Amino acid sequence: MFALSAATKVYLAAGATDLRKGFEGLCALVEGVLEQAPLSGHVFLFANGARTRLKVLVWDGSGLWVCTKKQGRGRYAWPTVGEGESRRVRMSQRELMLLLSGVDLAATKRREWWRKE
Repeated sequence: MFALSAATKVYLAAGATDLRKGFEGLCALVEGVLEQAPLSGHVFLFANGARTRLKVLVWDGSGLWVCTKKQGRGRYAWPTVGEGESRRVRMSQRELMLLLSGVDLAATKRREWWRKE
């Protein structure tokens, strides 16, 4: 299994992706569309047009993982992309877990947390 470290970044491909793509097709999207290295160890997330399925691509140091999740009911809240906009969206690992749990991140509000030193 793969683990996410504090240095692992999460990139989401906004808009629809043809999820019939396998390892090579998703790696090409990471390089061409997200402008990242697929073997970097970062997490890359893609969704189909209906927003009912997700694919995750990640390199664990010895090989590539492609994981798929199908939403039982409803759709994932997924960012759209406008004309001329970048499809690359950077998100935190916490936001990834919320998204995978079905939470609409656009409808949530991030609070400022203060820490005493």
